[in-house]
Amino acid sequence: MRTLDIFRMSFTAIARNKVRSVLTALGIVIGVASVIAMVHLGQSATQSVTDSISSMGSNLLIAQTGRGQRGRGGVAGMPPAFTHDDVQTIIEEFDDVIVAPLVNSQQSLVYGNVNHSVSITGTTNEYFAIRNWNLATGRFFEDGESESSATVCILGKTAAETMFGQQDPLGHTLRVGRTSCEVIGTLEPKGSSMGQDADDVLIMPVGTVQQRLIGNLDIRQIYISATVDGTTGRIKADLERFFRERRANPGNRNAEDDFFVRDMQEIADTLEGTTRVLTLLLASIAAVSLLVGGIGIMNIMLVSVTERTREIGIRIAIGAQVRDVLVQFLVESIAISTLGGFIGVVLGVGATWFATDKMNMPFTLSVETMLLGFGFSVVVGIIFGFVPARKAANLNPIEALRHE
Repeated sequence: MRTLDIFRMSFTAIARNKVRSVLTALGIVIGVASVIAMVHLGQSATQSVTDSISSMGSNLLIAQTGRGQRGRGGVAGMPPAFTHDDVQTIIEEFDDVIVAPLVNSQQSLVYGNVNHSVSITGTTNEYFAIRNWNLATGRFFEDGESESSATVCILGKTAAETMFGQQDPLGHTLRVGRTSCEVIGTLEPKGSSMGQDADDVLIMPVGTVQQRLIGNLDIRQIYISATVDGTTGRIKADLERFFRERRANPGNRNAEDDFFVRDMQEIADTLEGTTRVLTLLLASIAAVSLLVGGIGIMNIMLVSVTERTREIGIRIAIGAQVRDVLVQFLVESIAISTLGGFIGVVLGVGATWFATDKMNMPFTLSVETMLLGFGFSVVVGIIFGFVPARKAANLNPIEALRHE
């Protein structure tokens, strides 16, 4: 029998029972769609984490105070803050780094009849270089403004649109808490960072925030960016020794460090590893439905063999080879699983797009993942279709002709 005839008879048998064929392929559809959606969502989550870390700055180290020392009664006191002298010493003693102190405050902005609570960041111009943050309009702080605690500010995109709408904010004066500031610049949008809107921010000179908003010279965070790739590990160790020496308690050599130095690349690597493991776990669970779909194909094909026993006997009796019957039923099984795999790929990609759009994550597609899911569906059709096909091919033609 010609190969073309075998394929024509296989597809005729599938078309004869359209509803049953669709229901048989449904398990493969669900399995492939689930695997592709889970893997792609995991990749999107990994990319989202990477983008969030990258938006904070490249080769970034964050030093901050923490772990207050125990006082009387075992109550932890507030650890001492960093100082401007600490910042200046790091700048002088450490090579290949950019350093920016940070002080933060939550304040209400008022302009006309618009009132908006926003995160205030007090820092220096180095902060913008560390975070790779460019101006959309206006200018950065001048040296004299940073030293004299001038009442000037730079707005993020969200804060600027909230306060001024479509109006150009440059040159206008905002009331910030109990003080005021002139808008000298706006920043290019950063988007979401670590689940928060990074553009809903107002940035002022560090001295201005300290003296006019929070009323002290404390610095609780210092951003340090390595200008040479691959050196953050060494610089982190050097910074920890530096702070340990400057903040040492001579009366208690066993005192715990009252500071942290976080390497954002280490955090990114840890989070990426975690999301990969979760993606693999979820994809493995989803792959079980492919197995179930394969079992469904085998069951339906076995039923089909029973229903078509007499037909098979007639074909063998008039000269069909055992191989022809085997190939026909195998082609039917592969065709059903292939159709299910194709539909599953389309649905999986669609589900990924919908989920990433709703969760505000980057939409990533992997050709390898789609080909793997589709190929797996074909393999399932071959494996689970072989047993029914072999049973059909091994039927005794005399017994098959007697079958009612």
